[in-house]
Amino acid sequence: MAKDPKSHAWAVLLAAHATLIEKIEAALAEAKLPPLAWYDMLWELEKADGGKLRMHELARRIVLSRSNLTRLADRLENAKLIEREDTPHDRRGYHCVITRAGLAMRRKMWPVYKAEIERLFSRYITVEEARTIGDALGRAAEAARIV
Repeated sequence: MAKDPKSHAWAVLLAAHATLIEKIEAALAEAKLPPLAWYDMLWELEKADGGKLRMHELARRIVLSRSNLTRLADRLENAKLIEREDTPHDRRGYHCVITRAGLAMRRKMWPVYKAEIERLFSRYITVEEARTIGDALGRAAEAARIV
């Protein structure tokens, strides 16, 4: 029986993601750097206006449950990479704000992360394939957000 190409693509995507993330995590650990989730959170904060986001905004941008995101924020705050700042209009909420140390750590992590992306992924695909993959996954991600 022939493989369904879409089911096959899904299975390969899951396997590739798990394997590549595991290798990237190992490279970061070998370089004595924090885990990839730290990078993801720091990067989202660095890109944000004023270097800060509310927790619900962070949750939308990175793939973590609310409880895991709170624990991650606790770890980054303890490491002095982010600070929590009360929001002026909502006493129940706060912003996560990237610190100078957080900016420095994200920049320190990037060369290791970038090298692993190149070593494990980019060199195996063409620019045209990258566009196709990016477009297809972008459509799927966007559809999942509105479904």
